[in-house]
Amino acid sequence: MENLEQRKSLYNAVADAYNNARPRYPKELINRVLELAELPSTAHILEIGCGPGTATTAFAQLGFSMLCLEPSEQACQLARQNCATYPDVEIVNTTFEEWDLQPEKFNAVLAATSFHWVPPEIRHPKAAAALQDKGYLILLWNTPPQPDYEVYQMLDEVYQTHAPSITGYEERKTHEDHLRKFGEAVIDSGKFKNLVSEQLTPRLTYSIDGYISLLSTLSPYIRLNTQNRDALFKGLRETLEMNSIISLETSYLSVFHLAQKISVLEP
Repeated sequence: MENLEQRKSLYNAVADAYNNARPRYPKELINRVLELAELPSTAHILEIGCGPGTATTAFAQLGFSMLCLEPSEQACQLARQNCATYPDVEIVNTTFEEWDLQPEKFNAVLAATSFHWVPPEIRHPKAAAALQDKGYLILLWNTPPQPDYEVYQMLDEVYQTHAPSITGYEERKTHEDHLRKFGEAVIDSGKFKNLVSEQLTPRLTYSIDGYISLLSTLSPYIRLNTQNRDALFKGLRETLEMNSIISLETSYLSVFHLAQKISVLEP
């Protein structure tokens, strides 16, 4: 696991690919979160690790005032471009850990596939401290889009040759179990209550270039040395083309966890 300084630059080189290839969060999922949280139109939202604004714009479009923290300088620049038409959105180039806490200011704290980067001993207490009494923690998650298992079988030899450390196909239940633990940890922190979680399984079609671009944004691939990563992507492309595959149908889990801050007046 990277230290704080390393994490700041981890996604710099792939910020453009991240902006273009990562799936957005389904509108129906976000609408459901807002329906449950009943945020006022004047709500202030703190976003942890906004990236290039993958989830930010969906909330900004609804008129919310947002303070968005992003450690990657390149992703920060893209987020500012993507949110340029929203005057009530501020993007700050910092980590949640280093951000100067503004106590009890926000109606909601949002983290979209980013909460896991913050150490557990910081993420829950600091998020709760930033929230107004009975404010909401909103965790959104998109798992990496995966082709069907048959495609993974076809590509397995390439992975074994160039990147055996990267695990292959992951069952939906594996992702569900992994994400459920994040929800349980929110309640176990003692700072939040009334956890609600729902999920969708969207499908997304990628060209070969688009799919390889997506892979380049995933941390296990970023951590490969350049030579191995280039050889892996070349092998994946050649194998797909050899099998006359020009596009890949993928699916992924899109999940939210919503929990309310425990009031200081509650026993």
